[in-house]
Amino acid sequence: MFSFSDIIGQEEAKQRLLQEVAEGRIAHALLFTGPEGSGKLPMALAYARYLTCQHPTPTDACGTCPSCAKWEKLIHPDVHFVFPIVAKKAQKKEVCDDYLPAWRKLLSAGSYFSLSQWLDEMDAENSQAIIYARESDEMLRKLSLKSSQGGYKVVLMWLPEKMNEVCANKLLKLLEEPPAQTVFLLVSEAPEQLLATILSRTQRFHLPRLDESVIAQTLQSRFGVLPEESRNLAHIANGSMIQALAAIQLNQDATLFFDHFVSLMRLAYQRKIREMKCWSEELASMGRERQKNFLNYCQRLVRENFIFNLRRPEMNYMTATEQQFAQKFAPFINERNVIGMMEELSLAQIHIEQNVNPRMVFFDFALKMIMLLKQ
Repeated sequence: MFSFSDIIGQEEAKQRLLQEVAEGRIAHALLFTGPEGSGKLPMALAYARYLTCQHPTPTDACGTCPSCAKWEKLIHPDVHFVFPIVAKKAQKKEVCDDYLPAWRKLLSAGSYFSLSQWLDEMDAENSQAIIYARESDEMLRKLSLKSSQGGYKVVLMWLPEKMNEVCANKLLKLLEEPPAQTVFLLVSEAPEQLLATILSRTQRFHLPRLDESVIAQTLQSRFGVLPEESRNLAHIANGSMIQALAAIQLNQDATLFFDHFVSLMRLAYQRKIREMKCWSEELASMGRERQKNFLNYCQRLVRENFIFNLRRPEMNYMTATEQQFAQKFAPFINERNVIGMMEELSLAQIHIEQNVNPRMVFFDFALKMIMLLKQ
């Protein structure tokens, strides 16, 4: 587990990292970027394990040394994990180390996961996950200690864009004057949200979307999915292993989001204001991260229904249930209203991120759908 051999696809990227280590060109700060589900976190984990392995082979960590044994349990003393958390002072959970048991549990189940899955693991409820200022003090403390194994010390930060301003500025100072034998691995879904000065002090390592054939083969070999079904799931996944796994597991959120989307469009078309108000209250009861995920889902489904009108199945990425709905609904998404819908969804997402009352946000959005659907 957590080896290069466990990573799905991305063979060229693996070889690049291995070659850089072989040639002694180890960057003190790597920024892993790319689409969700492309394997950024698994790649960073495998690279960290390789750097700390005591007897690495030309292609992977040895898997047998004391360092690798610690990696299997995610308890390597020279590897420090930083990730977004929800501070709970009443439960004395204020830094990443307080959430390490939950983090290890999620990683051990598989390193292809999303922020929403991590929020569920933390029982975040309505709270948004952040990397707090106190975490930077923890990093300074840990990096001031000598390496217990005599090799590299690694800081692996997942979603650095979630750092608050104080933490980001302290990380910048660490990157400007990194401690000896220390490597920073940043795994980002939104690098454009990072400070420009942080970006300038990291070496970007971009991973492309996975090929459909790679995803399909993985679904067959690792999860026992039938060939035809695996090809359909791989197409819907659109290069994301996270989406492919979600499709296998019949992700409950996706089903819930679809039902809410269909309900809204029908209520808006029928102009049932009272029912739309109830709909908005249901959405408001979700946590903010799920609300943002729902708005993302709506944007995808609006786009897919617009493309559906072109009668080009190879350009569509919908499940069988979504396609069945699109047969009748797609004509209502056209060149006269598609831009307006996407703009309203983006605006609603911004308001949710700014902690605007979600009842107001979703009811306002629902009312606007009445006018847009008539265009």
